[in-house]
Amino acid sequence: MSNLPRRSFLALTGGAAVAGTLAPTAADATGTDEQLVAGGIPAPRPEPDLATARSWWSPQRQEWTPIGWKGHLFRFNVFYNGMLMCEPGPGWNTKDNVMKYQGQGMQLQFLPPDFHGGTPAFINHARYLWHDDLGIGEQGWRSDTAAPVLWTRWRLPQGVVVRQSVFGHLKGGGDYEQETDPLYAWVRLEVEEVDPVRAPEKLPFAIRLSRRHLFFRDRYADQNGVTLEYDPAQAPMPGRMRVAPVFNPGNRPYERRIQHLDDTIRIGTSPLRQDQASFTELSTERVYDLKLTLDVEAGAHVDILVAMRPQPRAEFDRELALGWDGALAESNAYWTSTADPGARINTPEPFVNEAFRRFGELAEIVGEKSPETGDHTLLTGSFGYDVLWATPTSMAFHMLLDPLGRHRVARKHLELFKTTQGTRKPPGQAYQEHPGYLGSPRHLQAFDWLSDHGAILHTIAYHGLLSGDQQFLRDWTDVVVKACEFIKDSCENTQHDGIHGLMPKAVATDELLETQGVWSQAWCYKGLATAVRLLGKLKHPRTAEFDQARQAFQAKLVSAYRELMSKAPTWPHPDGTPHPVPKADYTERPFHIFQDAFLLDGGPLFFVWAGVFPASDPLMRSHLDYFRVGPNSKLWDVRSNPIHRATLLHEVSSCEPCYSWNLAHSWQSGDRAKFLEGVYSLFVAGLSPQTYISNEHRHGMQGQLSTSGLVTWHLLKGVIDDAIAPRELHLLRLCPLPWLSAEQETVFDKVPTEHGLVDLRFRPADRGKRLDVTFKPTWRWADRPRVLLHTPPLPGLRTLRVNGRERPASPNRPIVL
Repeated sequence: MSNLPRRSFLALTGGAAVAGTLAPTAADATGTDEQLVAGGIPAPRPEPDLATARSWWSPQRQEWTPIGWKGHLFRFNVFYNGMLMCEPGPGWNTKDNVMKYQGQGMQLQFLPPDFHGGTPAFINHARYLWHDDLGIGEQGWRSDTAAPVLWTRWRLPQGVVVRQSVFGHLKGGGDYEQETDPLYAWVRLEVEEVDPVRAPEKLPFAIRLSRRHLFFRDRYADQNGVTLEYDPAQAPMPGRMRVAPVFNPGNRPYERRIQHLDDTIRIGTSPLRQDQASFTELSTERVYDLKLTLDVEAGAHVDILVAMRPQPRAEFDRELALGWDGALAESNAYWTSTADPGARINTPEPFVNEAFRRFGELAEIVGEKSPETGDHTLLTGSFGYDVLWATPTSMAFHMLLDPLGRHRVARKHLELFKTTQGTRKPPGQAYQEHPGYLGSPRHLQAFDWLSDHGAILHTIAYHGLLSGDQQFLRDWTDVVVKACEFIKDSCENTQHDGIHGLMPKAVATDELLETQGVWSQAWCYKGLATAVRLLGKLKHPRTAEFDQARQAFQAKLVSAYRELMSKAPTWPHPDGTPHPVPKADYTERPFHIFQDAFLLDGGPLFFVWAGVFPASDPLMRSHLDYFRVGPNSKLWDVRSNPIHRATLLHEVSSCEPCYSWNLAHSWQSGDRAKFLEGVYSLFVAGLSPQTYISNEHRHGMQGQLSTSGLVTWHLLKGVIDDAIAPRELHLLRLCPLPWLSAEQETVFDKVPTEHGLVDLRFRPADRGKRLDVTFKPTWRWADRPRVLLHTPPLPGLRTLRVNGRERPASPNRPIVL
């Protein structure tokens, strides 16, 4: 139970007649952090970890993962069941630069034999993608290649395990330059294991070729939000296909090429015997099966080459002659030579290490070099969201790439925002074009949100703080100053019917309603605050001016929200006390179907990470309980979908996991149990725990980047934290216990912070009684931070040896270094 008296709460909310004390924490509401053991003696609950989180969440349906080449306009997408989507045109939300390829998409379904050894029939009725196979599969990444190679596995009743491996390759293995650069997917079907007791000598395996007939539907029915459905009427290819003729008088194994009637090639194979391949048209016209036969012995394989767009035979043969090994060697060399090494992080959790690697790779694949300008850009997603929602996509910069030290990659993809500044009108009637406004280029835009400006400004300023790149700072300081001017001028604008002192109404979310939304206001505050810190480091002459604007902006955000809550309806906490119902808008707005869900994702929980309110504020604690134990928690069941009334499920948003801003509350307040519950939950619920690609919402839109940023930022802050307090650096404050292993030293080298680079290594010794810590900072600025080392809750820990000097363990008080 909170000890805050009623009078204090009323004062903080503007004196509303809200009876009772504040809510207890969620732990108090749902049970203590202890459990009874034999004899009724309380014992601490084990800390949440990855294994525990896996037990909380069922596997996600219809996952897909992009495969491709850095910067290419197109990407392949591999689905959970091995289906390869070759779609150069629009998937769902799309851009003009791929519209001319509409209808050229090809869908390759990889079909192992059914239980009786036959090829599954083509299904002629519409259905969800997951209706055929429950929507789940077995996938992962090969660990022995520098290039990302994705595998999918089938364990078959015939007594054979077959593995498909896929990687992307660009002609020549160099940098992508233009959309006509041929992009290929190399696919290997390989017999991985054979049952020694009973297995056939040969195994049929079909590849079904059709036009893309998998389409997005936003039905929001039952668990389904945006789902994928087969529309068989769209399956026939635009024209007929055939096996390209070949001269083979000796009847030797030879390559098969499947060509269009204009003689361009889309798919081919490695050399195969006459009895290993056939190509047939199904009873559904212009849908085909390429039937392969695998020799059932471990290591036997067939290689398939797939072109994103049909290629002339000479070009296709050039790539085919390169072979799997040759193409993979070029891909490995390219990914090695273009790697941005950044920080080196190695923990005793292989899953986490792999995640950090794949997050960075996927970020570069889910991007493009836009033909309109030649600029590189990250995109919000692959296949579904191949556009730029600047706010969520910014999280791939300031929560992922820059915190991991991938500054070169981040800067390359930031450049387009400089050329776009001042060219777009903010999305609100009260605004005019402003030379400082930052937004997405028109040729990439999805929906413009006012928050985009704040998110982009924060991204730019944070990149400057973490990278310390002097050339970047020289090139971008004027961009930052003009962006600050836009926020200052907007807050000083009184020619609107909203709350003066805040930024005027504008589109805040995909509801496309003009409001003074918490989401927009808080993002713009976050951007201004980060910019002020950067300008202060640079001793810019306008720092004080913009800091005064920041303080005034924050004061108005806080006072106006307290007044809003003083008039809000209340909800009954389980302890019987009333609490104000949170709101996502400072001003009235009409109801929208997304409103209940966005109250969590884009509402006042975001205030804490944005720096507007501290997590300790009674309103923030109350709002956190609203989503943990409030009325919505009683309305959620297994059939609910992402736009139902939102609640927190094991500390993850029931709408879009990437917006689980409650995690920032647990981080800032030091609620270790809820922090770890949220982080590990996101690994399973907000990402594919097999391929590490993010979702937008579970069982729905996949192929995203945002959740990877949220997880990375918070995990790094648990170990090396430059954000918890000004001019301080905290070490091991919320470090997961699995990272404290006597078997392996945990390494965080060259981790960027706002103060400079940090090397931190640690490992328990002396049977867990001592923790050896090596700390080596490289400070960037003159004002060095105060460094505090926290004692992890490791049972039996007595001593911390820091750079050779022993200190007594101090569980309740950090050690000042």
